Amino acid sequence: MKNVTVIGSGTMGNGIAHVFAQNNHSVALVDISQPALDKALATIAKNLDRQVAKGSITEADKTSTLNNIKTFTKIEEGVANADLVVEAATENVEIKLKIFKQLDEICPAKTILASNTSSISITKIASVTKRADKVIGMHFMNPVPVMKLVEVIRGYSTSDEVTGSIMKMSSALGKVPVEVNDYPGFVANKILMPMINEAIITLYEGVAGVNEIDTVMKLGMAHPMGPLQLADFIGLDVCLNIMRVLQDGFGNPKYAPCPLLVNMVTAGHLGMKSGKGFYEYTAGSKDLVLAERFRKKEMA
Repeated sequence: MKNVTVIGSGTMGNGIAHVFAQNNHSVALVDISQPALDKALATIAKNLDRQVAKGSITEADKTSTLNNIKTFTKIEEGVANADLVVEAATENVEIKLKIFKQLDEICPAKTILASNTSSISITKIASVTKRADKVIGMHFMNPVPVMKLVEVIRGYSTSDEVTGSIMKMSSALGKVPVEVNDYPGFVANKILMPMINEAIITLYEGVAGVNEIDTVMKLGMAHPMGPLQLADFIGLDVCLNIMRVLQDGFGNPKYAPCPLLVNMVTAGHLGMKSGKGFYEYTAGSKDLVLAERFRKKEMA
C-alpha cells in the first residue's frame, strides 16, 4: 500500500499525512480548502523542525517527508491511485457517510477505505459502500506523530485479509496497533469519555473546582493531564458528540452528557480550538489560566 490518501487536513489529518509521508508513502492530502491545506503543510513542516531539533530525524528526512506529500482540493484527483484512503473529517456521522459513499463510487476497486473515527460505527459507515469487506477503522491518537497507539476497528464485514494488512501497516509506521471490535466508543473512548464526563459532573455538582479536579487526577492517578484540561485539548464539541454516540448506541442513561458540557458547547466554549473552555488559552502561552466563569465557581 504505497499510495495513501488522507481526507481532511485538520489536526488529525495533517498528523496522519505526516506519519505516512515520513515512512516513505506517497501521500495525497485532500481538503476542500486550499488555505487549510497550506496551513496543514506549515504545521507538518513545523513538527518536522521539532524532530530535527531533537535529533530524531535529519534535514534530509524532513525534505523527503514534505516531498512525499501532494495536496488536492478535488477528491477525485486525490484518490485516483490510492491503495488506502484514511478519512479524517469531523466526527459527524452524516458527513462520514456522505464521504464514504462518494469514495466507494470513485476509488479503484482495490482501495481499502479506513476511517479515523473515534466512536462512530465502522459497520454503519461500511453499509453505504459496496465494499464492506474493505472498510476498517484506524483510530490514531492525538498528536499523531508522537502517540504510539492505533485502534484498528474491525467492522461486521471487514475481511481477515484487510484487518491483517492494516495491522501490519500500522506496525510498519512505528505504531502499536490494537485490534478491537465495532461497538460505540471502541475501547479508548468507551472508557475515557465517561471519565471526562464524570469530571465535568463533579465540577457541575460543586464537589470541587477545575484546578482541584485536575490536580487530584494528575497527582493521585498519575495522569499526565487532568480530565478537564484533556477535554479542552480534545475539543468539548468532540467530547459531547462521542457521549451522544455512546448514549444512543447503548441506550444507557449512564452515558448522558453533563448539562454543563452541553451548555458550554452551545455557548461556543469548545476548549483550545475556541480559546476558552475550562481554561483560557492565549496564542504562544503555555500557562494554564482558569476561565473566568470557573474562577467565580459558577457552574450551572
